Amino acid sequence: MTNHAIVRSLFPSQLAVLALASAIGVPAWAQQAQPAGNAQSTPPSAAQQQTYPQAAPYVPPAKEGFWGRVNPLARKVWVRKQTDPINSRLTELDQVNAKNAADIKDVDQRAQAGIFKAQSAADAANQTATAAGAQAQNASSIALNASGHVDQLNSTVGGLDKYHQVTDIDITFRRGTPVLSDDSKKLLDDLAAGVTGQNGYILEMEAHSPHAGSVGIQNSQRLAESVQRYLLTEHQIPVYRMHYVALGNAEVASAGEEDAKTKRISDVHIRLMENSLAAQGAASPQGVASSTGADRP
Repeated sequence: MTNHAIVRSLFPSQLAVLALASAIGVPAWAQQAQPAGNAQSTPPSAAQQQTYPQAAPYVPPAKEGFWGRVNPLARKVWVRKQTDPINSRLTELDQVNAKNAADIKDVDQRAQAGIFKAQSAADAANQTATAAGAQAQNASSIALNASGHVDQLNSTVGGLDKYHQVTDIDITFRRGTPVLSDDSKKLLDDLAAGVTGQNGYILEMEAHSPHAGSVGIQNSQRLAESVQRYLLTEHQIPVYRMHYVALGNAEVASAGEEDAKTKRISDVHIRLMENSLAAQGAASPQGVASSTGADRP
């Protein structure tokens, strides 16, 4: 390598040092080159005898590299020193990012778990509400049915004592004797056949006699007992379904008549009365045509 190349390879700071050294060395060399005669002929004055401090000796900078050229950008140690703080900050940022990512993932997992739990609770509440609605609807239906049964029972209880007439017959007796004629027995047989095995009926009997006072009452009572005895012994009509009253010759008003008339015959007027509510589930008693016995007093 030539000198020029070496000079060009020097670092600019070394060139500046060499220039400064040259500027200091030139005056010193000039003083040493003055003639000796001048120094001996002219003695120095007091001002000239003043000494000046000498400059510090030049210390060249330490050489680095193969040729003494310093190139910090090309040194691994310098680069490492410059990049280590950055790498540390990057590592710290990576750790912070990793921690944030882990926190976000944890929060997301907890949020998903909370959402799933809330959804499960909502589904359970919905199922409970649906079951409660079904139970309420069932209870409402039961209440309506119970109300209908109560109304039906009230109607039944209220109508137990309400009877309507199905038919009526007259059983007449000859000369007030309590002996039944064949025609009277036939009427009673037809009447009993219509109510056998049925429910919800009663037989009302009004016994009459042409005699006045207690004699007429006793006579009419024997006539009613004769009819009751025949229905009980021949057709097993329960006694509690037969009710009679002995009127003697008391004045009574017939249906469609306004004025009461005194009875002049011996007879028992029988009315078949039915309670339709008590007879529910069974056929109604079969009535016979209203008729009057052929026997006359």
